[in-house]
Amino acid sequence: MASITRRSSNSADRRAALENRIASVLETRLRDGVTFTELSVEQIANAAGISRSTFYLYFRDKSDVLLRLTGSLKERSYEIAASWEPDGGVDGLARAYVQILRHYREHEALLVAINEVAAYDPQVHEVWTADQHRFIDNLVMVLRTEQQQGRTPADIDPKLAAKLIVQGGSQVLAQQVSGSDGSDDEAVARELARCYWYGVYRRPES
Repeated sequence: MASITRRSSNSADRRAALENRIASVLETRLRDGVTFTELSVEQIANAAGISRSTFYLYFRDKSDVLLRLTGSLKERSYEIAASWEPDGGVDGLARAYVQILRHYREHEALLVAINEVAAYDPQVHEVWTADQHRFIDNLVMVLRTEQQQGRTPADIDPKLAAKLIVQGGSQVLAQQVSGSDGSDDEAVARELARCYWYGVYRRPES
């Protein structure tokens, strides 16, 4: 039984390693300037040192690889967002936005590809936007706790406010990555943090 378990574990490790290699190849090619539309399964397979038939043992198509990378990209940004607590104040919120911007800039080519494919691939669009619900749900809990502690006005609708913060913030960050060289990232992060901090978290009672 132990031998079977080890073989299964080794097989799973090899599979995970190959999947990671294929995903890494795709992101590297995108970073080199090849658009997702131009990139073929054969090119990805050749760069990963495997055959096309082997590729299809692990992924349905190249969009399937993109979905895997989408999950990894969002996972890290969620970790950053979820680690922020209101005790850190507006400066802590600004630092969280800076960290997310830096993370997105490290994967700028991937972000461009995701936005490109999400425009015409329903599955990629669904996965990319579905993750927003996790960000929103986390923020709803934060706002409700702040309201219970009397720090955030009771007349704020946590669900609506969280939705606007997440959707609006993600648009600003995405446009900042695609439309700026990064020299003003900290200024943008600071201004975004101030807007939400004084507009929601510490907004005066109406």
